[in-house]
Amino acid sequence: MEETTVRIGDRLVGPGQRTFVVAEIGINHNGDLSLAKALVDAAKDVGADAVKFQKRSVDVVYTPEELARPRENPFGPTNGDLKWGLEFEFEEYVEIDRYCKEKEIFWFVSCWDPASVDFIDRFDVPCYKIASASLTNDNLLRYHRTKNKPIILSTGMSTMEEIRHAVEVLGIENFILLHCTSTYPSKPEELNLRMIHTLMEEFDCPIGYSGHEVGLATTLTAVTLGACVVERHITLDRSMWGSDQAASVEPQGFKRLVKDIRLIEAALGDGIKRVYESEIPVLTKLRRF
Repeated sequence: MEETTVRIGDRLVGPGQRTFVVAEIGINHNGDLSLAKALVDAAKDVGADAVKFQKRSVDVVYTPEELARPRENPFGPTNGDLKWGLEFEFEEYVEIDRYCKEKEIFWFVSCWDPASVDFIDRFDVPCYKIASASLTNDNLLRYHRTKNKPIILSTGMSTMEEIRHAVEVLGIENFILLHCTSTYPSKPEELNLRMIHTLMEEFDCPIGYSGHEVGLATTLTAVTLGACVVERHITLDRSMWGSDQAASVEPQGFKRLVKDIRLIEAALGDGIKRVYESEIPVLTKLRRF
């Protein structure tokens, strides 16, 4: 199917547009606002278009038994200590909103429950991201739609039947679908990048890629295959504490990723054969008529 474009802020996202690059901060800030701002700085410096965070109502998303489960972490001895420790509250998001506007970079969030959608809606973000884990949560999908913002949906750990149902629930308008494999980090042989074309053929919306692999080559391949959105986790140091750090990209690598994405965009061209001015001297010298 022919894809359409979606407007995120002042940017058009879709086929023929510049690849929209999202640096996912996620929970790599480890509950530290100064680290979050340093990651925003890094994302801006490498040329990303947006940063993304995650928001959960901890006592809604997790059961009391799950929160009480022993899990040693920097915030305490239980899984609940960890989950609460990683959550930013209103004051922190006020500062994140201010700081991203100052740095002139978009920010948005994956919300894991309706209360978190309401929480983030106070900041008038340009779009919402729905994580792969929430793809089958019809109520949450529908609630996102009440905010009348563009929606980006990841498709990790989902069947085609589940993806089709989620698209039916959300509708195709103002909608972007990301191919994804939800392992951290992902094995190359499980990335299945040809799914990008499969999604393009079935859904009349922009198709992108959310990657959790080690390295950059496969993400660049996704762009070559036509992904118009690229999302990768960003970290200052992959050896830092945190469950997502190992599947993240450090600033130097992220900068190379964005540079190579822009190079690929220039090199792909428009598919119309032409003789370039730079070829004329070579043609004159070498061609025999």
